[in-house]
Amino acid sequence: MTANKTILRALAGETLPTPPIWMMRQAGRYLPEYRATRAKAGDFLSLCYNPELAAEVTLQPIRRYGFDGSILFADILLVPQALGADLWFVTGEGPRLSTITTKAEMEALKPADAIHDHLAPIYETVRILSRELPGETTLIGFAGAPWTVATYMIAGKGTPDQGPAHALKDENPEVFDALMERITLATIEYLDMQIQAGAEVVKLFDSWAGSLQGTDFDRYSTEPLRQIISALKARHPQVPIIAFPRGAGARFANLHAATGADCIAVDDAVSAEWVAENVQPHGCVQGNLKSSHMVTGGEALVQETRAIVDALSKGPHIFNLGHGITPDADPENVQLMIDTVREKRS
Repeated sequence: MTANKTILRALAGETLPTPPIWMMRQAGRYLPEYRATRAKAGDFLSLCYNPELAAEVTLQPIRRYGFDGSILFADILLVPQALGADLWFVTGEGPRLSTITTKAEMEALKPADAIHDHLAPIYETVRILSRELPGETTLIGFAGAPWTVATYMIAGKGTPDQGPAHALKDENPEVFDALMERITLATIEYLDMQIQAGAEVVKLFDSWAGSLQGTDFDRYSTEPLRQIISALKARHPQVPIIAFPRGAGARFANLHAATGADCIAVDDAVSAEWVAENVQPHGCVQGNLKSSHMVTGGEALVQETRAIVDALSKGPHIFNLGHGITPDADPENVQLMIDTVREKRS
């Protein structure tokens, strides 16, 4: 099957004439069919935990666009909920969680291997997708990286600067380190089960890695990624892993070696030319069109898409955005991007 799955070929280090393509948050609010299915589910968490409906929204962008990869529809905050944190979503404001800032709150969390009953619907979604996706489409599982998940668990919500997590890290390292370890171990368990259920690739999203400075980046972003990847490789040596420490900047250059990831996803703060010179020589790269092009479209989208494809054409590359597509994106611009990536040029 790998011969037909261009994403797996790129992840194995092959340079392809046309890069495979998928898009972060490709199942989401910019699609009218997603909005209709979410309305049927009732709310966001009900959608995540309904395997049939979660599989349906995962399949919708594959039917519409024929992406080469399909990423499981779920949320990075399901793991904290499975560990015992309260989780709810406030309309127009996003997620809210009960906070973990004390030793007692930390010790009240469940063990890392006690998450599977809660997350069983997610594994069932993966099994459904494994059966129903087209034969050429790669199934991608995912989880949040420990630092990013910890920032939400400590603050109880998303914050502009991840200040509460930085404060706990500096002021109560015992609690902070224990939380990071619990999340790390739970993430290994969670992704292991996704792979057993049929995920062919898994991706780790460290969306707030860029707020870590100096040795903190190495200790709290790179090292947990390395631990998770090492543990998963020991269990599933054939399954490729993508790491996305957003905001890594110049550090992207050494992250293949530092984390053990098969592919480093890069954001749009670095140029494709820089990535080609500094990151791609070490392995597959993924990225990195600005998400705003999905809103504005036009010739700028076409030119920037071509420039990225050209810059990264000498090595293994999976075309993607530099971050997730936004709810205000125009579905027609997504098609324009795909057509541009796949156009035949002499």
